[in-house]
Amino acid sequence: MLENILNFILLRTIRATRLQKRFLNCIESEIAEEFLEQLLRLMGLVFLLNKDFKRNIENFNGRYLFQSRDNKITMAAIFRDNRMKVYEKAIDRTNVTVNFKDAKALMDYLLSPKPDILGSILKQDVTIDGNLNYLYKFAYMARHLQLMVTGRV
Repeated sequence: MLENILNFILLRTIRATRLQKRFLNCIESEIAEEFLEQLLRLMGLVFLLNKDFKRNIENFNGRYLFQSRDNKITMAAIFRDNRMKVYEKAIDRTNVTVNFKDAKALMDYLLSPKPDILGSILKQDVTIDGNLNYLYKFAYMARHLQLMVTGRV
């Protein structure tokens, strides 16, 4: 009984709930960043192995930055000279910067069967700075890669 009263007075339940939410947000951010990194690295490897897929980046130069608004997630990809490099840091002079509201918005976008860029922008889950055509090109390549991995192409 005394323990319940102390828990109530010291707001331990509320503090525990807040800490639990913070912990889950950290885990979600790490998982989302790791998933994005693995997607980018797989994409780079498939460019080396699959000539048909590599046609997507022939004579293409682009600089992409993906990040969350709270800066817990930061990944960059640079396409140059028919190659792709992945960085776990912010880069400058990007063609498009994609800011996701949070880790959940990133995962929803990446795992969506039909990514709706405009819908995400309207819901304010994503903000775009730069040329949308670069984002559409990346979305096409990522979706095509997902279909290749699952055997649907």
